[in-house]
Amino acid sequence: MLTPELSNDSLRFLKKRDPKQFRQIFQAIVSLCETPRPTDSIAMGDGIHFRQSVGEFRVIYKFDSEKLFVSTIGHRNDGAAYALFTQRD
Repeated sequence: MLTPELSNDSLRFLKKRDPKQFRQIFQAIVSLCETPRPTDSIAMGDGIHFRQSVGEFRVIYKFDSEKLFVSTIGHRNDGAAYALFTQRD
C-alpha cells in the first residue's frame, strides 16, 4: 500500500469541505493508495499524472513505488482542478 502525500493546496481544499465531502474524498485517496490505477482513472496529457472523479470533485495525482502524491483536488464541473494543476506544475 502506498503512503499518501498531499500538497498544501490539496490539504487546504480538503479542510474546507463539509464532513460528508471530506469523508468521500478521503476514502477515495485511501482507495488510490491501495490501487493507484483503478479502471476509472484517466492518464493526463503528460503521462505521469492521473485523474480520478470523486463525486463532484476531481483528484489529480501521481505515484511511485512508495508514495501517492496528490497534486490537486478541485471541483469537477468548472475546470478549477485543471486550472490549479496547470498553475502548480
